[in-house]
Amino acid sequence: MLQAATIKFLKDLKKNNNKPWFDANRKRYEDAKQDYAQFIQSVLEKHSKKDAAIKDLKAKDCMFRINRDIRFSKDKSPYKTNFGASINRGGKKSIYAGYYFHLEPSESFVGGGLWMPTPQDLKKVRQEIDYNLDEFKKIITSKKFKSVYSELYKGEDVSLTKVPQGFEKDNPAAEYIKLKSFIAMKKFNEADILGKTLEKQVLEAFETLQPLVEFINKALEE
Repeated sequence: MLQAATIKFLKDLKKNNNKPWFDANRKRYEDAKQDYAQFIQSVLEKHSKKDAAIKDLKAKDCMFRINRDIRFSKDKSPYKTNFGASINRGGKKSIYAGYYFHLEPSESFVGGGLWMPTPQDLKKVRQEIDYNLDEFKKIITSKKFKSVYSELYKGEDVSLTKVPQGFEKDNPAAEYIKLKSFIAMKKFNEADILGKTLEKQVLEAFETLQPLVEFINKALEE
């Protein structure tokens, strides 16, 4: 269970996103980071009993730094206003599909999949979907998947307007082949985040996503 003080720190950071304030509140940051890390570690240990591919990971292998890369950004705010952890085989920088938990006041969510892979890996996943469309559709249209995630994310930022080169326009898998990422997300409100059932909800979301993660990773391994 996450602490209310962790959410309060992130809210205050959003209002005071500057180095002097952060330095003055570093102890609060360290406490919040530790609270989040403990949550991720607990989720890792429990879900790894179902997904052995992540059994050797620790929370530190999955958590992102709070410092923003502002070199090419117009927004020069030095810090992220969230905690994020990408639980993938091999850690957060892995090429493989995995699970994600994002903690941010009013913007928290759980989910995962494969985000913006290289062209070579993207082609592998598209071909896997093309060859095994029935299996893929069975995963993302299952009663459990739809109850947790509704459907795959198909926003403009991850979708092509046309079927990519190498696939027929009338391909039965066209709506999925046009995707550049293969992810699903479930949003949480603040009551969820501070509730006693958060870990249970995150574990359920990860378990529901696991068949999709394994389908994608099978493609990447080939």
